[in-house]
Amino acid sequence: MKLYITEGSPYARMARIVVVEKGLQSQVEIVVAKTRVSDSPYYRINPSGRVPYLVRDDGVGLEDSTLICGYLDHFAGKPVFDLPGGEQGLEARRLEASARSMLDGLAVWYRELRRPQNERSPTLLQHEADRAARFADLWEREIAHTLMRGSLNIAQITLACAFGLEPRLPSFRARGRHPKLSDWLEHMAERPSLAATTPAFKH
Repeated sequence: MKLYITEGSPYARMARIVVVEKGLQSQVEIVVAKTRVSDSPYYRINPSGRVPYLVRDDGVGLEDSTLICGYLDHFAGKPVFDLPGGEQGLEARRLEASARSMLDGLAVWYRELRRPQNERSPTLLQHEADRAARFADLWEREIAHTLMRGSLNIAQITLACAFGLEPRLPSFRARGRHPKLSDWLEHMAERPSLAATTPAFKH
């Protein structure tokens, strides 16, 4: 299989974490895709140009980090990230949705900051900064939830990858005001799969 990524994508990082957690490094080739350029050969592989993108051994391509993580988790059996049943399953979905919403907002914020300064929308930047601050407050409360403290799951992976964008957002410094969240993030960063996929940011 081939997993197409960009090294800074938090969505691709989610899939890379699952590759490591499932011990699939010898079966999944990581390929750095060239995106956001008009003539990239990657667009002949994935017309959307987004990452991550997994090409299975049968040639079928899968897009979307949640779909890819689920496929990799079930590859060769023995899934470990399946949702629990009943009320716990609903809680897991709720937490995952909140983590994904935060990740999506931070990604929009970062992409806007990458635009030339005269093309940036101050309204959008302020909107995403305010959203991120609200989410940081929410996660300071939610981080004590048993599903955020137990066995690794997709909600945890999503939230950790969202905060992986923090170094690229100079005005977003949530940790000092959120000690419980900060402790959780520091603990997560020590996990081998997260340490191995931490992007090296260029300043």
